[in-house]
Amino acid sequence: MSTVLPPAAGGSPAEDATAVDLKAGSGGAPRGGFWHDVFRRLRRSPVAWTGLVIVLLFVLVAILAPLLAPYPETDLPGAREITPTYIPGPGEIAAFPLGLDRFGGDVLSKLIWGAQSSLLIGVVSTAYGLVGGMLLGLIAGTFGGWVDNVIMRLVDILLSVPSLLLAVSIAAILGQNQNSVMIAIGVAQVPIFARLLRASMLQQRSADYVLSAQTLGLGRGRITMTHVLPNAVGPVIVQGTLSLATAVIDAAALSFLGLGGGRPETAEWGRMLTYAQAELAIAPWLAFLPGICIAITALGFTLFGEALREAMDPRTRGR
Repeated sequence: MSTVLPPAAGGSPAEDATAVDLKAGSGGAPRGGFWHDVFRRLRRSPVAWTGLVIVLLFVLVAILAPLLAPYPETDLPGAREITPTYIPGPGEIAAFPLGLDRFGGDVLSKLIWGAQSSLLIGVVSTAYGLVGGMLLGLIAGTFGGWVDNVIMRLVDILLSVPSLLLAVSIAAILGQNQNSVMIAIGVAQVPIFARLLRASMLQQRSADYVLSAQTLGLGRGRITMTHVLPNAVGPVIVQGTLSLATAVIDAAALSFLGLGGGRPETAEWGRMLTYAQAELAIAPWLAFLPGICIAITALGFTLFGEALREAMDPRTRGR
């Protein structure tokens, strides 16, 4: 009859982590798995809560823009108040608490509507990059060999070009409109997701559970989709959260360069910065306010993404 030997002292980190998992919870029961532990750590992280609050406020403002904005997106209610040398600033006119822009638009309304535009561009462009990058990374990580070499060389070519320069080039080729900006930012993010998923899949392919599945006769496609991919997608989710911050900044940069299309009075934070350049001497708030909105929104996504990455890091899960 076989005997179960007690674990040796000074076991491996994996064994120690398993012991920690089994000791946690009531009655010595397991804590509920990887994602349960991730959510538990996020709930205890002040950085995660700070980022989440900022992101949720940003999302709520974007969704409720039709209700929160005092004026419609392209309205110019204060056009009569503008002169060549004077633009009413914050608090000077009760009807416009944050002042007016050069065209007579209410700055508060523009900022609120701009949140909606920035959220749309950030989410859609990141989704483009995520889907395209995961598809390339999945193919490369599954088949390997010459297929992996071809895809990775293509990814290396894209990575050799600075992401913002690549996005500017694509947007300039596709035309000056919002759809071009979303596609350009998404394409610039594809190589990041592709390399990350491929590296994670290669790491998982040598795991014991994959070798066991191969021993049982499971096909490569089934092993990849049901075992390798679900365990390799975690870092990609973290990168997607961080990429939202980059997408918001890149969208503002492309709009600032005039590649976002639309009319001058269009409510978009980057476009507001474009037309604020000429008014810095008499109306500096026209640049400060949208710039602050961009910075705070990017900060929220970054804080939450960093907290999520730390919560999913296997080296710190036992803490």
